[in-house]
Amino acid sequence: MPMNQQPHPQATRPPDSLPWTDLILQLADTALVLGQRNAEWCGHGPVLEQDIAITNISLDLVGQARLLYQLAADRLGGGATEDSLAYLRTEREYRNLLLVEQPRGDWGQTVLRQFLFTQFQHLQYELLLSCPLDQLAAIAAKSRKETAYHLRWSGEWVIRLGDGTEESHRRMRHALGELWRFTGELFAASPCELACGMDPAGLQPVWLDQVTAVLREATLPVPAPGETFMQTGGKLGRHSEHLGYLLAEMQVLQRTYPGATW
Repeated sequence: MPMNQQPHPQATRPPDSLPWTDLILQLADTALVLGQRNAEWCGHGPVLEQDIAITNISLDLVGQARLLYQLAADRLGGGATEDSLAYLRTEREYRNLLLVEQPRGDWGQTVLRQFLFTQFQHLQYELLLSCPLDQLAAIAAKSRKETAYHLRWSGEWVIRLGDGTEESHRRMRHALGELWRFTGELFAASPCELACGMDPAGLQPVWLDQVTAVLREATLPVPAPGETFMQTGGKLGRHSEHLGYLLAEMQVLQRTYPGATW
């Protein structure tokens, strides 16, 4: 069917006076970028069952992003929509975690990243259940049920590969070395998190205990505190070079044909 081009409202950058909207966008950006990264495995998974599993996780993450973008658009007004927030914002306007924008790597790196992030996301959604925004609390409640599956699936793969063959163990150690330096940002509070009373720093001890238990079962070394210099900046719009390429691919259709519909 031909596409009809229609005017598309420009995305509106949330002002600093709206910390809850900033936080909602931070959550949405992180879910969308990781969903896009995981979707790169569609048709390329190691076996059909796991190809379907990682694709379903991608769909869950994009679904979470859609709900959050819709909520942010309602709060912003001015013609903002979930599409304009996803497709018409620049790299510096995105507030996603650095962890989720890194290249997908091999299967081991993909499942380890999913595990490290989901362990945090599960705790973060639990924290948001008590937030004063009823709509955000409802999204957190729905999404937390999905993350429970994501966490179980990714944790099982980390153990399977870490405590598997010599080759799979080597790859998982390499993945841990590549990804651990981005985990500090999970708990580095952004201005909007502080303004909303949703400082994630308090989640770190529980996260570390749960992650450590799985890594030890996987026979993988747990990095010592202070051993790794932590990379931060994604929550403030300072990203690695990888996000620009990812957004260019994700946004090309909407930017080439603004407002296009099928």
